[in-house]
Amino acid sequence: MSPVTSPVSRRSARRPLPLRGAAVGTLLAAGLVLTGAGTAVAHVTVDPSEVPGGGYRTVNIKVPNERDDASTVEVELYLDTDHPIASVMPQPVPGWDIEIETTELDEPLEMHGRQITEVPSRIVWSGGEINPGMFQQFPVSMGRLPSDVDRLVLNAIQTYDSGEVVRWIDEPTDDAEHPAATLTLTAAADDHGHGHGHDDGTDADADSAASDDGEGTDTEPAAAGDDHGDEHASAAESASDTTARVLGVMGILVGAAGVVFGVLAGRRRPAGS
Repeated sequence: MSPVTSPVSRRSARRPLPLRGAAVGTLLAAGLVLTGAGTAVAHVTVDPSEVPGGGYRTVNIKVPNERDDASTVEVELYLDTDHPIASVMPQPVPGWDIEIETTELDEPLEMHGRQITEVPSRIVWSGGEINPGMFQQFPVSMGRLPSDVDRLVLNAIQTYDSGEVVRWIDEPTDDAEHPAATLTLTAAADDHGHGHGHDDGTDADADSAASDDGEGTDTEPAAAGDDHGDEHASAAESASDTTARVLGVMGILVGAAGVVFGVLAGRRRPAGS
């Protein structure tokens, strides 16, 4: 008679063998490779990466820290002066100092009948710190964006407290090691025949300020006002709808409580009363 194998024996026989040292080492090495690959694709980028040309937009310059043993302490952004932007206005970032440099144009930029000869060319953020494993966004309102080109190439230089400098200036291709950030410009939206692609309703004010000083530097309204009108209206409608629903539910609950109270009172009434 063949021996009978108990259920416990069967389960024991099917238990996978423990990993040996070599297998564990292989898995750890594979994990490190994957981790390194994830870090390698963290580049300086623009968010959103695509906006309409011809108007004003607020974009975020997103800077990741790619080092495990050093912090980013300075970021330089170079604007494309071949396709100049009359005005830039960075939003304050806590802990960071901001400096804007300008350059003279070979050919003046025409705006509202005025010729602008000097435009922003470089923005520097310094004094702050992006720690390992972190990233920082630097919001910038800019305009008017060009309408005669399909993208802007924005070179950047990232400096670490270790003294290392990373230059994000390579041609932005899939296999580039340090590609420059790019902002894709789509066809300008036709807004009441102006074709300026407004995004925050302040285009005319900024243009007027640019015309007054003749240079157009730092005249775009603050980034915090973008699209707030629509957001406030939507929030008000949502709050009103929510209030109505809550009041309706409360009314139903009060009515139900009254019915229950009446039934219980009837049951407690003495017989013959």
